[in-house]
Amino acid sequence: MAEAVARTGTAGWVFEPWRGVFYPDGLVQKNELAFASSRLGTIEINATFRANQKPASFAKWAGEARAGFVFSIKGPQLVTHIKRLKNCEIELANFFASGPVALGEKLGPFVWQLPPNLSFDAGALGTFLAMLPKTTADYVALATKADGRLKSEPYLDTKGVGAIRHAIEVRNASFDTAAARDLLHAHNVALVIADTMEQPGRELTADFAYCRLQGPARADAAGYLPADIANWATQVKTWTDAGRDVFAYFVHEDKLHAPANAVALGQALGINLPGD
Repeated sequence: MAEAVARTGTAGWVFEPWRGVFYPDGLVQKNELAFASSRLGTIEINATFRANQKPASFAKWAGEARAGFVFSIKGPQLVTHIKRLKNCEIELANFFASGPVALGEKLGPFVWQLPPNLSFDAGALGTFLAMLPKTTADYVALATKADGRLKSEPYLDTKGVGAIRHAIEVRNASFDTAAARDLLHAHNVALVIADTMEQPGRELTADFAYCRLQGPARADAAGYLPADIANWATQVKTWTDAGRDVFAYFVHEDKLHAPANAVALGQALGINLPGD
């Protein structure tokens, strides 16, 4: 069995205040992704939440990022916020057919962020989780169902793609039940770990961990301190020692320091990257 891998990163890579802070002065914007990938292990692509992207865009991003880097991809709001997980097979098909697999070996998990006003419905959640492709064969089978709204031929080349993984971020307290966690376990879908006062839990429901760190989970928190980073390093190492890959993204409101926190966690874990 391959050794478990921990990756730390941020949500997105284009953020003007990072220029001159994370990105060196004078670095041109077209080189920012390459720079970020030299210091981070993963980045969450959020543009897919608003609209489907093109295969050429995914391929371009894959070409700019260093070897060994992976992207996670946020699922579309059309599925999570508009259809609210119901009757969304064709919307899922169009999304998967739009080209995420053009990332090839740099394709990481898909993450589905639910709206705060969406309550737990065992039937709806179970049906949705069952539709999510878990293998490349499943992926292609679903993507071939894309309809004319895709406005292009389905992109079905899965060369280099490994495991198809999914994580789900719930933001309604009604999901804090054994029934919801059991469904996620059954489909090997990771419950997103938020690290907030409202959602401090660190329970895993899949064979990997997906963290969108928005805390830390204490009342006086104003950002992640060195002690918080050390605590998370211990937690992540516990998971990787147990054979679970870990994706840890700093996505909290203190976005200015998200890259520094991701780098610090990576260093605390002993991860050696080209930019170190």
